Amino acid sequence: MKALILAGLLGLSTLAAAADYSGPLKVGTTSAFAPPLETAVAEAKKQGLEVKLIEFSDWTAPNVSVENGDIDVNLFQHQPFLDNANQQGGFHLVSYAPAIINNVGLYSLKHSSLTQIPDGGTVAIANDPINGARGLLLLQKAKLIQLRPGAGLKSTVDDIVANPKHLKILEVEAVQLSRSLEEVDLAQGYPHYLRASGVIDPNKALLFDGLEHPEYVIQFVIRDGHQNDPRLKKFVAIYQHSPVVRASLDRFYGKLYQPGWRQ
Repeated sequence: MKALILAGLLGLSTLAAAADYSGPLKVGTTSAFAPPLETAVAEAKKQGLEVKLIEFSDWTAPNVSVENGDIDVNLFQHQPFLDNANQQGGFHLVSYAPAIINNVGLYSLKHSSLTQIPDGGTVAIANDPINGARGLLLLQKAKLIQLRPGAGLKSTVDDIVANPKHLKILEVEAVQLSRSLEEVDLAQGYPHYLRASGVIDPNKALLFDGLEHPEYVIQFVIRDGHQNDPRLKKFVAIYQHSPVVRASLDRFYGKLYQPGWRQ
């Protein structure tokens, strides 16, 4: 009986600790999303909310850090990526609120149109299963390949059923795709990484994806059970509705993004 009472008290203590929303809100992100978030952090401070921004250099650590409670929320991924991360890592993470959707494009330093891509040409796409699928869907939109019906957001190179130009598909780490442009005929590209590399103007894609896949809206992601954090609610409202933050988004992304929330 004493053991049961002690276990119950420990459980209540754990719940109380989980519901302790004092201290600064810790937000994890990557360089592709950091500058507008820095503006939101400054705006939050003016409104009495302390926020600490932590920038990660990879796409694994931000989820591990939320799962372990080292940070409260991250902003760098869309829902398909999150679903895959939960499945692969055994995480308990959920989307809390939408941020933005970035355009992703097909870029080339060697060719000025998709029709110039040669027979046997080389194409680079992201090597992770979710963003790689986005690249394949772009190639299908460009009519360079055809995917198996129904493959959709989980497409892999094994789902290619028609490849009339006999393209060679190289799978490259997403953050390195910009560097592959000098070696390949065509590459999937992310505007921020292209801008940072200086290899090509991110506005000069031969084809962009649009809003046909709203699943690619980037999400604020938290550990399940922390939806009632008042700090989080206030910070997301600042990010989504502050004119100063919107101006920062416009400066950083130009025309290559859209808000993922109702304006």
